[in-house]
Amino acid sequence: MRLRCAVLDDFQGAAAEAADWGPVTEDVEVVSFDGHFADEDALADALADADIVVTLRERVAFPGSLIARLPRLRLIVASGMRNSVIDYAAAEAHGVTVCGTASSSTPPVELTWALLLGLARGIVEESNGLRADGPWQRTVGADLHGRRLGLLGLGRIGSRVARVGLAFGMRVGAWSHHLTQERADEVGVELAPSKEDLLRESDFVSVHLALGERSRGLLGAAELALLKPTAYLVNTSRAAIVDQDALLAALHDGRIAGAGVDVFDVEPLPVGHPMRTAPRLLATPHLGYVSRANYATYYGQAVENIRAFLDGAPVRRLP
Repeated sequence: MRLRCAVLDDFQGAAAEAADWGPVTEDVEVVSFDGHFADEDALADALADADIVVTLRERVAFPGSLIARLPRLRLIVASGMRNSVIDYAAAEAHGVTVCGTASSSTPPVELTWALLLGLARGIVEESNGLRADGPWQRTVGADLHGRRLGLLGLGRIGSRVARVGLAFGMRVGAWSHHLTQERADEVGVELAPSKEDLLRESDFVSVHLALGERSRGLLGAAELALLKPTAYLVNTSRAAIVDQDALLAALHDGRIAGAGVDVFDVEPLPVGHPMRTAPRLLATPHLGYVSRANYATYYGQAVENIRAFLDGAPVRRLP
């Protein structure tokens, strides 16, 4: 009897085409789910007969309570080599192996700039107006050249965003709790004296921090109030870094020029959620990692992980 592999959140039906599953199909039946399971009960029912689960990023949590309800489960493959929503101790206790895959920083860097440029030049508003036979030229675009780009975080993604900003002729500054002058000099950006200084002085602020105790809620109402009324905020990192209610209030009150957001407290974003209709907001449904090349890596290495597990020699084990 073949094992059963469940591929979660395959919204675009891309998993089958992104990789060659041939190396495992004799041993494994692959079933994709194109919808999201909103609660643990629904997920437990869907995965009751699953021996293997392939999950995208950190969208689906695997707490100990869920793992205990899946007695057949033997392997979880998560895209990326870091996942904070899997209970590794529970997985080990129930004999479940957890493996990861590589993940490129290129797609989130590119999406960050897509959002930033879309905001600066009013791309969506102008395109919608043109297609609806509306007024010719509604907006006056914000310039990038000579303006200040403030980065919260200068790691693998933030540093690449910085280099694009420099290529546009922007003045780039950065801040994080751990950022050193040496690292700032290496990338060629200014080290901001403090988070507050970065927010006050920047025309565009982009978030590129890992979510942790010190970054959770890093930008609340007080911090957003420091931004210029002409400033734009972009978050392609983690929703919990920016207080969502405070951001909504700032957008509705016009206290900032706009925001570009790819991450949300609840995903998929429920129908009727205030973030779907907020003014001055350019929002995308967590597309930061979604690209053909990244999917080829995720699902291609998932197949490799499954094959290695079946052969008794798991690779890319987490944590």
